[in-house]
Amino acid sequence: MKPALQLQVQQDGETVTLPDDRELFTIGRLPDCDWNLLYGGISRCHARLIRREDSSWWIEDLGSRNGTRLNTAMLAPHDPQPLCPGDVIWLGDVGVKVLGEAVGTEQPDPKEVVEAKAMPAESDPAQAAGSARPPLSVVLRNVQELRQRWITPENDRDQVAQANANDRLQDLVEIAKTLSAAASIEAIFSRVQEVIFRRLPSVDRVALLVDVDESGQLALLNAAARDLGQPLPQGGDWISRTICQQVFTEAVAIQTADAQQDQRFAGQKSILLKNIRSAIAVPLWDDQRVVGVLYADANFSSHNWEAAGEADLSFFSTLANLLAANVQRWLLTQRLKNEETLRQRLERYHSPAVVNQLMSAGNLSQGRLTPIDREISILFADIVGFTALSERLSPRQVADLLNHLFEEMLQEIFLLGGTLDKYIGDCIMAFFGAPDVQPDHADRAFTAAMGMLNRVERLNAFNRLGEQIRLRISINSGKAVIGDVGSSQRVDYTALGATINLASRMEGICRPGECVMSEVTYQQLNQDKRGLIAIGSHQFKGIERPVLVYETQRSGQRHNP
Repeated sequence: MKPALQLQVQQDGETVTLPDDRELFTIGRLPDCDWNLLYGGISRCHARLIRREDSSWWIEDLGSRNGTRLNTAMLAPHDPQPLCPGDVIWLGDVGVKVLGEAVGTEQPDPKEVVEAKAMPAESDPAQAAGSARPPLSVVLRNVQELRQRWITPENDRDQVAQANANDRLQDLVEIAKTLSAAASIEAIFSRVQEVIFRRLPSVDRVALLVDVDESGQLALLNAAARDLGQPLPQGGDWISRTICQQVFTEAVAIQTADAQQDQRFAGQKSILLKNIRSAIAVPLWDDQRVVGVLYADANFSSHNWEAAGEADLSFFSTLANLLAANVQRWLLTQRLKNEETLRQRLERYHSPAVVNQLMSAGNLSQGRLTPIDREISILFADIVGFTALSERLSPRQVADLLNHLFEEMLQEIFLLGGTLDKYIGDCIMAFFGAPDVQPDHADRAFTAAMGMLNRVERLNAFNRLGEQIRLRISINSGKAVIGDVGSSQRVDYTALGATINLASRMEGICRPGECVMSEVTYQQLNQDKRGLIAIGSHQFKGIERPVLVYETQRSGQRHNP
């Protein structure tokens, strides 16, 4: 009579006995398996026991993710091996000890049993299962010292390993061809994660982290999980930032079969809280600089990584090297696009010379001009009678008129190195003295104002605008805050402060076709002031002190002080 096989689950005491006529016994996480073990390290259909005609029992790995180990030897998939008394089968982190005097070709004792014990990573497997297991491996290598051991296995007779190495090499050849044609970071990552999941069965999740803005901070660009039925947590909270940061800053490759027991990560609460077990991370090298990290892990300790050793790490590192060049190419493309977008935005406010200076200086923080305190002269130019003009013209005619007028006025502002702040309806707001320091900002503002008034006169003389236009211009000088202000969706380069408020109020007392300025601006002028007349002190809304105002006398008429 063929001996029955008994299996006892250690933690709950349940005993499973196969019928005498059973010759196959499957083990895995699926309910359809004969022995259903619900542990993270066990595949859905992990392994099976085979009873042969001579009543001997054999163990066969069914292509499981973490492999099946018989004592210290990793089994090749679909290559059954005989069991002997005292053997220990490792299914992921679950130890199965074979008890009895004989399970092989000799007639076994009917009382022979196989006792299964779930071995948590924190326990001592050697003591729990009665057989020693190799210690959890931790590999830390300088990426420049890694050798492609997966290309030439240590054991030349290991035909399975050699075939696997050849397949990996073919993958690298193919991926090198396709990565260069990938147009997006998503396409690049998709190809890489496909190869990782196919060639590294222990990997559960993979992520690409890149230093996008060269700030030294890694940003998660893309991630994927082997099991599509279990979506990854948002924001990359599952990733060990401790491991990634060490790889990035020290330019080393790290592989650990159990981060929970790795003393180098002792005290790192994130690894404990995230239940990170296996982890492998390598830097993305390009032009002697680390641009990011390729990271993979699993939430169970991987003894398959112990067996593979540095072969998997070397393959993972080689793959990262191919990825690095393409990531750097993508970063360069993004940087060029961002610079072009930034240049176009800056050209709305500054003259071409100032834009070139800002771009070459490289003092833009994340594409923004950081707000600064600066002494400036602010200018407001407003169309006289614009409301009545809008009533008489169609909206399209008004828009065409403003576009033509603003284009002409902006030339005078840019000619003096001024900055366009914004258009406010029919009003132009501009300033001088920032972002480039201009000690003569008052002279520049006044010269630009005169140029604008003269240009309008010429346009009117030849009826270039289709309407007779007159301007009122006001100028004030003083301290202001200058820089990019706004939200993540919209940012404007602008000037803020009391100096701007006063200039805006002064425009209301200016006569058509003239320019008014504050005493502060008047005192800073170095040019001929004979065309400017004091028109008295004025009180403006929101400003407690009286302000002495000066005005041009282009029409020959004067205000009484």
